[in-house]
Amino acid sequence: MVKNSFISVISQEEKEENRGSVEFQIVRFTNRIRRLTSHLQFHKKDYLSQRGLRKILGKRQRLLSYLSKKNRICYKELINQLDIRESKTR
Repeated sequence: MVKNSFISVISQEEKEENRGSVEFQIVRFTNRIRRLTSHLQFHKKDYLSQRGLRKILGKRQRLLSYLSKKNRICYKELINQLDIRESKTR
């Protein structure tokens, strides 16, 4: 299996400064989601990884909803950079 390397949107200098920021956490969760998704394409019956993926998806969704309430412009930019869909509003 060839491991895919995902390039982070945030540069290395910014990573060290803003590790606790909401944007950094969303980028990190997105990279983990992509890595787990590619893993699950080969290992369809890895139910523990499926559960972990669902938990990470929930965490990212909560962070995205928080960011959309606090800073809508930054939310839109991050969504476009990461190439993910906008969440549905209830």
